[in-house]
Amino acid sequence: MITRIQPHTIGALVPLSRPGWVEAGRHLLAGLELAVGEVNEAGGVAGRPLELVVRDTAADPRRAEAAVDELAELGVAALAGEYHSVVARAVAARADALGVPFLCSSAVLDALTDHPTDRVARLAPAQSHGWRIYADFLLGAGHTRIAVAAEPSVYWASGTRILRDHLAPRGGTVVELDARALTPEALCDALVAQRATALLLLVGHPDPTVPIVTSVRDDPRLADLLIGAPAGQPELPSWETSLGKAGAGIPFLRYLPERLGPLGARVDTALRDRLGEAPSFVAFEGYDTITVLAEVLRSHGTDRAGIAASWPHVTAEGTRGPIRFSRTPGIGVRQWTWPPVQVVDRDPTDPDRFRVRHTG
Repeated sequence: MITRIQPHTIGALVPLSRPGWVEAGRHLLAGLELAVGEVNEAGGVAGRPLELVVRDTAADPRRAEAAVDELAELGVAALAGEYHSVVARAVAARADALGVPFLCSSAVLDALTDHPTDRVARLAPAQSHGWRIYADFLLGAGHTRIAVAAEPSVYWASGTRILRDHLAPRGGTVVELDARALTPEALCDALVAQRATALLLLVGHPDPTVPIVTSVRDDPRLADLLIGAPAGQPELPSWETSLGKAGAGIPFLRYLPERLGPLGARVDTALRDRLGEAPSFVAFEGYDTITVLAEVLRSHGTDRAGIAASWPHVTAEGTRGPIRFSRTPGIGVRQWTWPPVQVVDRDPTDPDRFRVRHTG
């Protein structure tokens, strides 16, 4: 009789169905799965394989909370993943309450938890860090009259507040436009009336992003207007598919170095093979998540309390540089400070190619 070696299990939370951003979820899961496969090919952790137990959050906080309950009952050593900030916040709160360590891969909302906790750590930079860098890019490009087209959301409201607080002392002004109340044509009229030189899209993709971009691009009054998408929507291939050349020249935040090192280059090739397309930074975040968790399991074992206590002591070589966690003022979770941050856009002459516009 062959006895199966019990794996170390990790609960993976990813948006794989609508209204979640399915494309981001697919890239995140690809990175998680690639890293698990490589760990297992190298002998696993202490002679035992890693195993992902995947649950689809569908961008629904309540569904994600139920998944955390289920995964905790199944005995996973830790939780990993999630892309949507509001969902990750719900996951973090539930995981903390149940005593399950959670390594958040991609969500950036500063207030991932209501209070400091040792059980939650995060790879993605806090929103305040990345969006201040984006605001510096706008100022450096000469933009001080900035409009935001926003939908109701804790995440979008937080981003608007960060931009306003950073820009106001430096002579910048942020004008809020309600993307739900205004038609794309009315939005264009408002941009003209407000004398905005930049429009930031704090809205979902493809709707209402595509009709807004199309209307702005077609309006001769706004020929010199910069369109931006700090949350990173243009990173994924569906952006180009839905907008074509109209989607080029729209700067966004990306969490990659200007040049990948040997590990990052190797993983880039492997992710391209797995995805059939260029990997986004979200895929690298997934890979790095498992890299960290495998190191934690090797050095601190599978006890949940031990994993939670390990965050300030673990060092792992990720695809984007050495990963270490620390306490950061105003952020209640253990934070990698900081991943590389770029402001990037798609080249108007070749939308498949990205141009680095600013680094922070």
